[in-house]
Parts: sequence; structure tokens; C-alpha cells
Amino acid sequence: MLLPRPVHAIVFDMDGLLCDTETIFRDSMIEVARERGHDFPPALFLSMIGTSDEGSRKLMFEHYGADFPLNEYWADVAVNARARFARGVDLKPGVVEILDHLDGASLPRAICTSSSPASVQSHLGASGIIPRFHAIVARGDYANGKPHPEPYLTAAQKLGVDPQFCLALEDSHNGIRSAHGAGMMTIMVPDLLEATEEIRGLCVHVVDSLHDVRGFLSERA
Repeated sequence: MLLPRPVHAIVFDMDGLLCDTETIFRDSMIEVARERGHDFPPALFLSMIGTSDEGSRKLMFEHYGADFPLNEYWADVAVNARARFARGVDLKPGVVEILDHLDGASLPRAICTSSSPASVQSHLGASGIIPRFHAIVARGDYANGKPHPEPYLTAAQKLGVDPQFCLALEDSHNGIRSAHGAGMMTIMVPDLLEATEEIRGLCVHVVDSLHDVRGFLSERA
């Protein structure tokens, strides 16, 4: 099935969509929690994917209690994760190929992430793909994080494209909600989260990899 409208721009999530970082964050959080004598259920991490910092803090306090030393925990997680990132971050399958396709089609593209600008550099800098994007929207560029539509509306504004003609690519439920709320066509490329019935209803497609997305763009062309 073709996409419902012409695509004038593509907006990419980052973690879990462009680069394989979600498993690194998950493993760091589990390891640090264990070192501190706590269990860290995988379901808790899954509930945080695609949320803002404030949303993640709320989920942590709901699980561990208001007296949980969250700032100290996050600091230890950051040290642990940096050590893992230093060993390299892999791009997800199909990233280079879809960027090549977009170059050939002269389609503008942006990154829209809940992570910080420093994290964008840390996670993608070594890959060399950052200059291939026309805009970067990261934490600090918007007041309301995903699932609020503001991040994706900001990306469309930076690209100068009406949101309804943007195609958003996401791996998280909150990211899908954000992009759909902004009026964008959305495709989910699942990473750690599967597509629920709700999420399938918000997407034009759910696919296995970015290679499949390239196929839809080729059909549209």
C-alpha cells in the first residue's frame, strides 16, 4: 500500500531508530540498580522509552518511592553508559541506504529526539551521518517532550514543511503519539517495543527495518 500523501520531508527519531542505543541504556540502568541492591524490571525501562526526562523521573519515583536517590542513580548510570558508548554505537540496519535514497530524491530530513544535543554528537558523531540532516531537534529545543506533538511540530517548522507532508519514523509508542499528534504520517520501526493495537491505529505502516521504509518511498516516487 502506498503512503496516503506525498512526502516532502522525513523526520527521524534517534535512539533505537537511527542507532542501537536503547539496549545500552537498558543494560546500564539494570546493572547500576543491581549494584545498589535494587531490581530493575525490564517493563520499567520499556515504559520510559520515548519519554521526557521529567516523565522518566516520575516513573522511577512511582516504582521505587519518593526517597529513592535518583540523582545519584542517574549519575552512576551516565558513567556506566559512557563506558559502553566508548566501545562504539552501531547504526541500525538501513540507515545509510535510506539517507542515500533521500539524497537522490532531494528530500529534506531532520532528527527529532528526546535526547540532548550532546547525546546526538555522542551517539551519531563517529558515524559521520549528522551533516546529512538538515535540522536537529533535541531536548532544549521544545518546552513539551514526547508524547506531546511539539517536538515534531518544531522539526517541521525547522524544515519549512507542512507537518501533513512529513513522514515520521519512530520506534517508540510515545514518539508515534507525538508525531501523529503533530499531523504527520507515521511509520513504526520497532526496536524494543512491539506495536500495540493503539499504535498500529496511529501508523500508516509498521515495518521490520528502514529498508522497508525505503521501499515505500520508492513506490511513491
